[in-house]
Amino acid sequence: MINTNFFIGIDVSKPYFDASLMTVISHVKQAIQSARFENTASGIKTFEKWLKFHKVTFNPDTLVVIENTGIYHRLIWSFCSNKHVPIHIGNAAHIKWSFGIARGKNDKIDSVRLCKYAFKESDTLKATEALDPQLLHLKDFISARTKLLKQATGLSVSIKELGNVNEKSHQKLIEKALKSAIDGIAKSIKNIEEQIRKIIKENSAFQRNYNLLTGIPGIGHVTAVYLIGCTANFASNPSGKQLACYAGVAPFEHSSGISVKGKTRVHRMANKDLKKLLHLCALSVIQHNMEFKNYYQRKKDEGKHSMSILNAVRNKITLRIAAVIKTQQPYKSNYNIAA
Repeated sequence: MINTNFFIGIDVSKPYFDASLMTVISHVKQAIQSARFENTASGIKTFEKWLKFHKVTFNPDTLVVIENTGIYHRLIWSFCSNKHVPIHIGNAAHIKWSFGIARGKNDKIDSVRLCKYAFKESDTLKATEALDPQLLHLKDFISARTKLLKQATGLSVSIKELGNVNEKSHQKLIEKALKSAIDGIAKSIKNIEEQIRKIIKENSAFQRNYNLLTGIPGIGHVTAVYLIGCTANFASNPSGKQLACYAGVAPFEHSSGISVKGKTRVHRMANKDLKKLLHLCALSVIQHNMEFKNYYQRKKDEGKHSMSILNAVRNKITLRIAAVIKTQQPYKSNYNIAA
């Protein structure tokens, strides 16, 4: 029996995507075939015909690898999900570093490199979960809310700064002119929030994890919703360490031989938005939760730096997030106030 596998690397951009196909017959690699397609619904149909022409099977014998591009890879993701073709949507930096020293770059070359990466790492790559329309809708609303909040904050700061230098009569005109814009943004944020709550309520898996998350001290509605969105509702079941690394709150040793003896520190590569939210959670619990309040004060008395303690609190919160999701049990505090 002839064993045939197909490895496809796709480099995606807004207007089009380049695909490279490697066919492996009985462990023998064939010449790589490459082509470019429009990143549209009609382009996906042409891509499907190209795959059929090369006798690619739509089953686990085929592996597609693409980099996470935000929204531009969604059509390909949807196509693979509908055709039951395993697809790995990888971190762009991780994939790039795996190439080693790479000279030269264009879209076709990148797709060929992704194709070779798929073949080389096929035994270790995990297929990404099938595209969930409700999850995408949730992420889009979260993104829209974030953008509107930034706009509202920008307008408010601008008005305040102008108030320090403008005459009162002119300042009132400015505030009046911008009032409708600020009110409109507030109304849009309210509508978006209603849609987010509706999506959470209608999806039992989202609702279950949402309830577990909001039961953890410091975790509120916004952080819980963002966690569900950015982790695809914890589809990969990350460990506490993995989630802490993703959020950029896990400390790493920085030393080498006898010449480099740096302090442990977090890595700059992280989900910055999640890190900000966890920071706000940490600020909340050290004020309102007796366990963390005492922990913070104890470390301060030991001479620890405030930011170092806050990062430890962020890390503790992250570990609790992973724990309640993994066990699917509500958070229970074992802290003894009397102690």
